[in-house]
Amino acid sequence: MKVYHVKWILKALSVIGILLTIWAVFKLYQMGAFSNSKVLIELLKGYGILAPIVFILIQIIQVVIPVLPGGVSLAAGVLMFGPWWGFLYNYIGIVLGSLALFALGRRFGHRIIDIFVSEATLDKYMHRLDSKGWHITFALLIFAPVAPDDALVLLTSLTKMTWREFTLIILLGKPLSILAYSLGMLYGADWLMNFVGK
Repeated sequence: MKVYHVKWILKALSVIGILLTIWAVFKLYQMGAFSNSKVLIELLKGYGILAPIVFILIQIIQVVIPVLPGGVSLAAGVLMFGPWWGFLYNYIGIVLGSLALFALGRRFGHRIIDIFVSEATLDKYMHRLDSKGWHITFALLIFAPVAPDDALVLLTSLTKMTWREFTLIILLGKPLSILAYSLGMLYGADWLMNFVGK
């Protein structure tokens, strides 16, 4: 088989993959899987032993498409698989999604960033990107559970940060924020109600 044909097949498979991803996101959105943890859990139950793989793919999608809310899937992972396995699957999906998002930012630059990052976020962080302290700032923001992680990943893709540095920050910075966010989503409301009720 000629190189030209191999390239053509790879391009065709890429297009098919993109179309399937768009279709899957649309169907999940229609079902309410991104806005209701119960819907997502019921969906995952139907996949049996493949549920963890499907869940990780959903987490990757919600990171790569920053307009989809991630809080619902974080809580669903803990509810569905328990605190430890739920944390692990959340962590794997979010790390892989962050790496994919960083790669997209590097590949498409402002063309993708202007679509997914709000003007307010751009104004807030853009002037800091070229500063020498951005590595530390980015690491601290990723470590915090309330920062706009997806937007920060896209913005960081514009900097000179190496893949190795980025990966290390994501691997080390994500665990605490994922744990805090998912447990907060699960138990925060109950704690608040108990506290107010006293």
